[in-house]
Amino acid sequence: MKRISAPRRATSLSAQLVASLRSHIESGGWPVGTRIPPEQTLIEELGVGRSTLREAIGALVHLGLLEPRAGDGTYVRSASELQSVMVRRASSAQRDKVLELRTVLEEYASGAAALRRSEEQLRELRELLADADAASAGEDTAAATSVDALFHRAVVRASGNDLLMEVYDYLGTALTTSLGGLPWDAAHAEEHAGLHRRLVAAIAAQDAGDAREAAAAIVQLTRDHQSDAPRASDASRAGENQ
Repeated sequence: MKRISAPRRATSLSAQLVASLRSHIESGGWPVGTRIPPEQTLIEELGVGRSTLREAIGALVHLGLLEPRAGDGTYVRSASELQSVMVRRASSAQRDKVLELRTVLEEYASGAAALRRSEEQLRELRELLADADAASAGEDTAAATSVDALFHRAVVRASGNDLLMEVYDYLGTALTTSLGGLPWDAAHAEEHAGLHRRLVAAIAAQDAGDAREAAAAIVQLTRDHQSDAPRASDASRAGENQ
């Protein structure tokens, strides 16, 4: 009978470097979207050879954590392999499917947050709600989108479920990348803000049922808004027909 090969006692230098760089990325040492230091700088800082560094960088590119850009260096694409996979998967999925997934996560998290939130977490939600109102009043779409993402992340964190928080963190980039941002008209913006106020009120009152309903209504409003918006492909075809 053929014997099973025994594992090696020590990992290669490039494998150790992959693990070290991956840990550095996951801990935020190189934030997503930033360009990593030039090759020569890393060689001098890490004390490794050029071939070892290139092998490690290539492995991280294959894992989806790094992205080389011709003539511009190498950038951090995602903080983990799971996030990278989720971004790719969500990007290829139908918009409705992505919104259904968001409904499942946020509806459950909102109900749990109503039952488990702390007073400090409730204050944070109220502060983010005020920030969102201010951003909307200033008609700063980018700021409003950013605050909205922080708000929903805070709701998930208030659920007290660390695993759910971790999964939502991974999916957050995927959801944002897949759905993108569309401008809201005044009526939709006010309804959107009102549902967020209802959600915070339900969490404050520890009304899990109403919190879940408000969270689901927020996603449904987003779904309706996205459905009403013309697709980029539709706009392109319309332009070609003119």
